[in-house]
This record gives sequence, structure tokens and C-alpha cells, in this order.
Amino acid sequence: MVSSCDFWLSCGHHLLDRNTAGRLLVTDEFLKAYLARPELVPPPEACAEEQALHRALLREPRLPIATSRIAAIADADARENWQMMIAWRDQLLGHDSLEAAYLGIARQSIHFPQILVGQLVQVILRNALDACGDVFVLRAAEMLFRPQKISFQEAAVVAVDEETEAVGVQHPSSPLFSLLGLQTATGVELLSEATSQSYWERSDRFDMALDLSPGGRGLTALCDVIARWLAHLLAIEVVVEPVAEMQNLPWNWYVGLSSEATHIGDALWRGEQVTDAMRAQLIGLLRLLFRDPADVIEKVRDEPVHLLLAMTTKEVLRIKPQNLLTGLPVRDMEAVS
Repeated sequence: MVSSCDFWLSCGHHLLDRNTAGRLLVTDEFLKAYLARPELVPPPEACAEEQALHRALLREPRLPIATSRIAAIADADARENWQMMIAWRDQLLGHDSLEAAYLGIARQSIHFPQILVGQLVQVILRNALDACGDVFVLRAAEMLFRPQKISFQEAAVVAVDEETEAVGVQHPSSPLFSLLGLQTATGVELLSEATSQSYWERSDRFDMALDLSPGGRGLTALCDVIARWLAHLLAIEVVVEPVAEMQNLPWNWYVGLSSEATHIGDALWRGEQVTDAMRAQLIGLLRLLFRDPADVIEKVRDEPVHLLLAMTTKEVLRIKPQNLLTGLPVRDMEAVS
């Protein structure tokens, strides 16, 4: 049974170590969890080279792998999977912490499959939110690593995990899910005070909807998540709060939290008219203020940063948490090592 102080077990946070600064350190056990993924477990008909590579890495997951060894694998899809896996492993091992590895990906725009990057965001958030007992904040944090389907129910704006909404019962891709004996989803339920205690036992099922209506607890919880994300990764303290109206706002610095939001922000920056279609996509506007002016580049030191939240035309919200790390006017961008 999942205790009320634990959540997101399937991300593998219990397989990791932490340094004195509280950053996550890669372990052999964490790397072996990747080797249990169905994409990497060789099928019975796999060639001898692939079978041998998998066995070698299970014994020694940090083993240096020559490109020629992967090139010798007969199946083209398997070769591609192994090339990606070794590049991913080397990215994680090439930094002092998982947080630093993620910052490297974000700042250098290194391309990795979104499923891997999303899992990395999740385990970093799990670390940053370790002492958090507010399940509304935890549910809002899911939005940073899992796309959300947005629906409009009367006056409410409701976010539902896209995969859960699409298939009803979703079996997460992490092999740890079945290894830990966690249950699968049984149906979507709106997170509320009445249902909040059930979040702990179902956090790995991603089957609780979140109300993002203006003035509601969902948007406030997302603001809290953003502040914690920046404190953990950049060691800066900020205050984030929802903004009710876009009219007459100082538009000196903005960050789009999704591709669609960046497009809208760019249009506002250029002084263009925001169309009705754009307004329909915009589901949230937040204001970010720095607690310490010394953290901010001088030209925007006393001005707020606006964060835009916008969905696709198909009503899917895909937050890009890396935009917060690369788009803010922060003076010192090397806070994490």
C-alpha cells in the first residue's frame, strides 16, 4: 500500500541517491530500470550481438559502448533504440546530478525522445516536491511532464491527462509500475477536497482531473509548482500568481509555457491584435516576480515577467518546463552544477 507521504513511485526516485545539496545522483539500479523497458529487452529472435550487449549492460550499466558494437546489431529498429539509449545514458552520467543533466539538455537544445525527457522532469519534480503534502500542487506538477486534454464544463476549465482521457485505462510505460505492483487506472475523477486523500494511492495512475478555472485552486497550485521548480533548479526565489486580465499590462518580458503560448506572446510583443482564435487557446496568464532583484538582469529588474499558458487548437496543453529555465531574465544561469 502506498503511504500518504509517497507518490509517483513508478518514476524510480527510490532508486537514486542524493548529494549533500539534495541533487539526484545516478545509480546502477536506476540505469538498469531503463534496460527493463520493452524497447530494449531483446526478443527471442534478436541477434547474438544485441543479446550480448543487453547482458553486458545488466552486469555493468556504466560500461563504455563503442559505436561499432551497436552497428553490429542486425535489426535496424534495435540499433536506433540502442543508439538513443547509450546517448541518453551518457548524458546522465556526464553530469554531477540529474538536475545538471536536464539543464544541459534544456540550455543546449539537445534532442531526446519526449518520453525520456518527461520521465527526467518527473523524477526531478519528485525530488523538488519531496516534502510537499498538498495534493493540488502535486497534481498541477503532473502538467509539466504529461500533456493535458482541456475541457470546458459550464464555467470550469478542466485538465485531464491526455493519455488517460484517450484510452480510459492507461498502463504507464515504466517497467517499475508492474514491478511495484501498482494498480492501473479505473476512471477519471475531479480532484477536490472530498477526493484529495485518494490521490496518494492513485498518483501513478494519472487519473485525477484538475480544475484550472480562473480564481481556482488549480492555477494557484501551478504557480506554486513553477516557484518550486525554479528554486530547485536555478536556486532563485520567485512569487508567481494568476493574472485576471490582459488589458493594459506592461509587456516587457514574457515566457510562453507552451509553443502556442509563445506564439501568442510574440504577437503581443509585436503589438499585433490578438485574434479571437488566440484568445480561445489562452487558458491562463501568470505574473512572476523575483524576490531578490540581484537575480535579474538590470534592464527588467523592477518589472514583472508574464507567463502564458495556451493549448493547441485540439485543446491539448503541452507545457514546456525548459522554457522557464532558458527564457527568464536571470543573471546567474549556472546555479546548478
